[in-house]
Amino acid sequence: MSKIGARTSYCAEVGENDVGKTVTVKGWAAKRRDLGGLIFVDLRDRTGILQVVFDASQIEEFALAESVRSEYVLAVTGTLRHRSAETVNPKLQTGAVEVLAHGLEILADSDTPPFAIDDADKVNELTRLKYRYLDLRTDGMTERTRLKSEIMFETRNFLHKRGFWEIETPYLGKSTPEGARDYLVPSRVKNGAFYALPQSPQLYKQLLMVGGMDKYYQIARCFRDEDLRANRQPEFTQIDMEMSFMTQQEIMDTAYALVRSVFGKCAGVKLPAKIRQMPYDEAMNRFGSDKPDTRFGLELVDISDIAKGCGFQVFERAVEKVGGSVRLINAKGFVKEDDPILSRRDIDALGEWVKTYKAKGLAWISVRKNGELLSSITKFMSEETVKAILARANAEAGDILLFCADKNEVVYKTLGALRLHLAEKGKLIDKSKFDVLWVVDFPMFEWSDEENRFMAMHHPFTMPHEEDIQYLESDPARVRAAAYDLVINGEESGGGSIRIHDRNLQKRIFNCLGFTDEQIEERFGFFVNAFNYGAPPHGGLAFGLDRLVMMLAGTDNIKDVITFPKIQNASDMMTQAPTPVDKKQTDDLGLKIVDKV
Repeated sequence: MSKIGARTSYCAEVGENDVGKTVTVKGWAAKRRDLGGLIFVDLRDRTGILQVVFDASQIEEFALAESVRSEYVLAVTGTLRHRSAETVNPKLQTGAVEVLAHGLEILADSDTPPFAIDDADKVNELTRLKYRYLDLRTDGMTERTRLKSEIMFETRNFLHKRGFWEIETPYLGKSTPEGARDYLVPSRVKNGAFYALPQSPQLYKQLLMVGGMDKYYQIARCFRDEDLRANRQPEFTQIDMEMSFMTQQEIMDTAYALVRSVFGKCAGVKLPAKIRQMPYDEAMNRFGSDKPDTRFGLELVDISDIAKGCGFQVFERAVEKVGGSVRLINAKGFVKEDDPILSRRDIDALGEWVKTYKAKGLAWISVRKNGELLSSITKFMSEETVKAILARANAEAGDILLFCADKNEVVYKTLGALRLHLAEKGKLIDKSKFDVLWVVDFPMFEWSDEENRFMAMHHPFTMPHEEDIQYLESDPARVRAAAYDLVINGEESGGGSIRIHDRNLQKRIFNCLGFTDEQIEERFGFFVNAFNYGAPPHGGLAFGLDRLVMMLAGTDNIKDVITFPKIQNASDMMTQAPTPVDKKQTDDLGLKIVDKV
């Protein structure tokens, strides 16, 4: 129990209006400076820093202050006063005031930290994650944690006012493998059986609609046992929503209104009242991505019709034999002779870089001042063909045309990534702006060479476009889904769909995905059987909470917005999880640990 008594203020919540008052503040010693007859301590809590002064005339407190070291936990009572004019610190929120202490208690001492909190941004990330509890004391982590809390509060407030109920769904559920791998939890009471942690609350929230809950939301923890990429985590949080008796447009309007409210109230960012919708096909053809960043140009140009019979075999083969396309990006002004953005070495390096996207290489044509063309491919084509390509691309002196010829999947993936790379290199992105749009009319299915079957592009519970249902069995690739993704600055921030609520249609979708009636019953029987009892039309979506926080916090590292994140191999640097467990625990579960071959 502290002898000093209750805290009266957080450090950064006092100001000039409080001068003359006695305050009690508590926190960590960020810095200590001993000037002989005066000791200054910068006291830090989650709100910021307040300077505390210990005067030698206060003998007992001064002696105790001499023992204070970095990260000691202190309780201080004193009088708030103005700083002298020459010591005002404009960088601090409390830089015009300080506390003249007349009471001090050391609540906890501290070992010398492995890094200085003020310099944590210069420290190796793995070290920061090992000592995450120290890293959380930094201004950046504290502010991002506060922002995340504000976003969750505003989400709850917004949805509650609109008639949504916050309803919890189970963490321990049934494994329904279709997509990423499940995290499995062995059952102690049912030998050889397993629960699965939820990849999303999808089935449960649809069953809530069958149960008449009408409007549901949950700030839900989700788990996916997949190979990690830069901004993926094995456990993450999403803002999950589901609504009955609402059209696709009504659901999208509600969801976007939530995002506008969160951006405005939590970060002071004013998004437009209405945003555009872009069909999936248009997004792919123009930007090579279903999450297009439209803050800059560098749009894809299709020259497949010109490439037919052009004389360059790579182009001809892509169109005539592979059934793909030839497309280009015109990097306008990137090879101006007086100020090039791309050097010849850069261009050669891009030829290797695109191979990571399964492209075989990168053809190019550079347009010089005098109209001269530098290229390794123009010699294979007629002058008329080259002129047609230049005209289609609106090519001018200083431009370089960068081509990809392959299956459409490869072309889109390659040029979609390339345009982002070029935009960064050319500094074409205004990062002060938020570019928001809906991408709609996704394909219902996509072909998997690995599985040798069609897979659901989103999930198998998505409603097909009504006019496309007739093609489910005859031409599945033609079927469009009533699905929608909200894209912000080239990132998918959330997505959802209208759901199937007819049991016969749901069965047809499962059959298109290659499931037998027995497999449907085994994996999804509890779900589809609920449709026998009156399922309302419904739909919903989920936003990635961590991704929204990243956008508003201005970071591109997801670990910056998760208090205790995992690293690339899904392990926890601080706790060292996952770790072996006692044999008794595995015996209780009927498990035997074997070495992987």
